[in-house]
Amino acid sequence: MHPISIAMITDFFFPNVGGVENHVYMLSANLIRRGHKVIVITHSHQPDRVGIRWLLPSLKVYYIPFVPIASSATLPQFLTFLPYLRTILIREHIHLIHAHASLSSLGHEGILHSHLLGVRTVFTDHSLFGFDDAASILTNKLMAGTLKNVDAVICVSHTGRENTVLRGELFERYEEDPDVLSVRRSVYVIPNSLVPEQFQPSPPKSSDMITIVFLSRFAYRKGIDLLVATAPRICAAFPNVRFVVGGDGPKLVDLLQMREKHLLQDRIELLGSVPHTDARSVLVQGSIFMNTSLTESFGIAILEAACAGLYVVSTRVGGVPEILPKDMISFANPDEDDVCRAVGEAIQIVSEGKHDPLLAHERVKTFYDWTQVAERTEAVYDAVLKSPQMDLWVRMQRTMQLGPFAGPIYTIILIVDCLFFLFLEWWMPREDMDFVQEHWNQDRFAELARKATRDVQ
Repeated sequence: MHPISIAMITDFFFPNVGGVENHVYMLSANLIRRGHKVIVITHSHQPDRVGIRWLLPSLKVYYIPFVPIASSATLPQFLTFLPYLRTILIREHIHLIHAHASLSSLGHEGILHSHLLGVRTVFTDHSLFGFDDAASILTNKLMAGTLKNVDAVICVSHTGRENTVLRGELFERYEEDPDVLSVRRSVYVIPNSLVPEQFQPSPPKSSDMITIVFLSRFAYRKGIDLLVATAPRICAAFPNVRFVVGGDGPKLVDLLQMREKHLLQDRIELLGSVPHTDARSVLVQGSIFMNTSLTESFGIAILEAACAGLYVVSTRVGGVPEILPKDMISFANPDEDDVCRAVGEAIQIVSEGKHDPLLAHERVKTFYDWTQVAERTEAVYDAVLKSPQMDLWVRMQRTMQLGPFAGPIYTIILIVDCLFFLFLEWWMPREDMDFVQEHWNQDRFAELARKATRDVQ
């Protein structure tokens, strides 16, 4: 595939820490190494994090001055975002945008606006959502409106693909039989990955104490209530077990109250928020990793823990069963008794020396590789660029399929978006823009660095 210019658009990016943030950065870095030009468009994260920043290796990041409302997500901006996006895409000569995360308003709006510029679109869904609560219903309808006109969709697990297809209404009707539906061919599965060298296991510990590590955001969907309920029972049943818990979030108060109530200050260590760069140093303190998520599309923390040599205990939810072989993980139903059973099983396996951390690390190295992820994503880009592009009439027809209420509303938004775009074409003509003539030149940078080093010496 010849080099192209790609814009990653998401609300979730550095300096915030999380699975989506790391995925976007690592995918961008590997695409750059494969010869493509990649930029990231996100919102401002701190008072001074506005404008353009550069990250290694030659990744340009546009921090748009939009304020997040909660969990690093912004409110839908629609027309407010269009002037920024139009200017950036034209100046940077972008061929394709890649939006990330269902809760990213910038990602959804990027897909809506990009078709006006003839820029192709790809969307990656990183999460699972339900169908019966108000937040999920609203999010799913917003996503369905976006994905009606997207060129390709990527999911991080097969379970995630099924969930996204249902939520995003990614169906097509057979021309021969309109009553028969089929899943769109442009829905792909490409898993998450990691850098194995960053999660080397530590030498075996000669201690009778078994440490269980828990690293997660302290939110309801991460199953913190299960941890609060099971940790005292596990400590009572196994006197040689201690917990190291890292993370932060609204459920931190419940953990503190549980530790205080059961007098487990010496058995449960709370580390607070742990930067991703320090994740390995926390993981190697233990021999078992515990995950109690109630919903999980992939679970990158599980993969990192297994790579660091820990035996994994996890709830059997979402795409978690797809991550590791059965002999590297013990599953439990998301209830208190079964989690305690699975932890007891893991403690027995580790105590009897049936789990080899170094062998686990070597196996994980062969399962996941960012180079392969970049190659597979590149194949999706190639298929999108070679496919026919939808015109405005086809997009309006697809949008009207959303239903008797949502269909007309989204179609009106689509039409108003087109009119505002035409106004911007008149108000800010392309010929008046300051185009980016040259991106980061790594060879030139290396030459200047060597020259500066010689001058200092």
